Amino acid sequence: MKEMSKLFFLLLLLTAVMVGCQDEPLPEPEPGKEEEPVKEEAPELTQRVNQFMEDVMTDVYLWYNTVPDIDIRYEFDSNKYFDKLLNEEDKWSYVTEDIVALENSFKGVETSFGYSLAFGRFSNSENIFAVVEYVYPGTPAAQAGLKRGDFLIALNYEDISDETYLDLLNGETITVTKGVLRDGSLGMGDNVEMTSQELQLNPVLKTNIIEHEGHKIGYLMYAQFIPEFNASIDTALQRFKDEQITDLVLDLRYNPGGTTDAAQHLCSALAPLSVVNAESPLITYQWNDNYQDYWESQNEQSQLGVNFSNDIAVKMGLDNIHILTGQGTASASEFTITGLGPYMGVTTVGETTYGKYTASITMKPEFFYEEDNYYKDFKNWGIQPIVIRYANSQGITDFKDGFAPNIPVEDDITSGFPLGDKNEPLLKAAIEDITGTEIVAMKSAKKHNLPPFHKFDRGFSKYDVNKREMVIDNISKDKFLK
Repeated sequence: MKEMSKLFFLLLLLTAVMVGCQDEPLPEPEPGKEEEPVKEEAPELTQRVNQFMEDVMTDVYLWYNTVPDIDIRYEFDSNKYFDKLLNEEDKWSYVTEDIVALENSFKGVETSFGYSLAFGRFSNSENIFAVVEYVYPGTPAAQAGLKRGDFLIALNYEDISDETYLDLLNGETITVTKGVLRDGSLGMGDNVEMTSQELQLNPVLKTNIIEHEGHKIGYLMYAQFIPEFNASIDTALQRFKDEQITDLVLDLRYNPGGTTDAAQHLCSALAPLSVVNAESPLITYQWNDNYQDYWESQNEQSQLGVNFSNDIAVKMGLDNIHILTGQGTASASEFTITGLGPYMGVTTVGETTYGKYTASITMKPEFFYEEDNYYKDFKNWGIQPIVIRYANSQGITDFKDGFAPNIPVEDDITSGFPLGDKNEPLLKAAIEDITGTEIVAMKSAKKHNLPPFHKFDRGFSKYDVNKREMVIDNISKDKFLK
């Protein structure tokens, strides 16, 4: 009975304790100790792409030591993540999800209509029009009868707008309406349908020999620095040698750049023989400090700069050259201007160049990872990071604002004179400077009397930004520190 009393007492006590506990208020959470919700992480594949970007940019990138430390697990958009890694000075590095198309564009292989356009609008209108700068022969644009100076004023039977104007370059099948000049305005002309094609474009677009006032002047229009077409440069220059030209005008006004190999080839073909035969310094590279020290310790001279090459088929041995320039003159074109400058007379004619004093390399996942199983599902990604700034043999670099022309001339596309015609404004100014004699003005091939308009953009294809990269050719995947 006593045992039962004890048990009863213990149950009463336990009940009292439980009731007392229920009456007490729950403790308040401590300030700053609130439990954070679990953050969602990006998909595993996205994280691997992000890791690839981080690995490249913290290693070979020119500004590697400014790359911010960002947790890649929570970056869901790899393109936006890449933008966060860029140095404020860098307006050139980019990524691609189609490495094959990128590399093809460097070789002149791309899908396009085959023309280059300048885009403008009149001050009293929001509507956009395009003017043809040049046309590659045998392309859809050429087959449609388009030529330099033609106006395009409608796209697919509608006004051209800020949202649609790039379709004139990047579309698949388009109908364009040509503009007809009537009493100082543009009227509706013929409609032309074009379908873009994959093209292999020879960048030696135009050559001509002009005789004027005792001079025999060669003209060469070069649209992109592509090493696969170095032989086309040789053919053009050999013709000039055979014809014993006295002067050369090199048209780079629309040339966005290309590879160091092609730039070295062209410069070596043009420069004084003593410079070329001695393989004098053309430009020098400045990598980030890790790679600069590495290349110097390994005595990798090919990674520290570019010399003139004595091993080329045609040597012009010029002492002077006139180069036509414009806002589209960039990268390897500016390399050519600044690289030749210390060794010969270089006179630029036209408009201020783009201003790009850096070079890049094409980085693929296979350069950084040995196991292809790791990157096989993102092997189509590539990064084009800026890895060097370059200088000529006199140390000139950082021409951020481009090269101002020695002889300023507006590129008046609407004059209608074809490239290579001695009356075309830029070439006319170059010939007059060479000969010291004015070319008697002719009537414009297409007098337009249009009100002033503003050119706000220009281009050839969606790969124009890619082409502004000066690509270092002689890098293999076994040369990187990682």
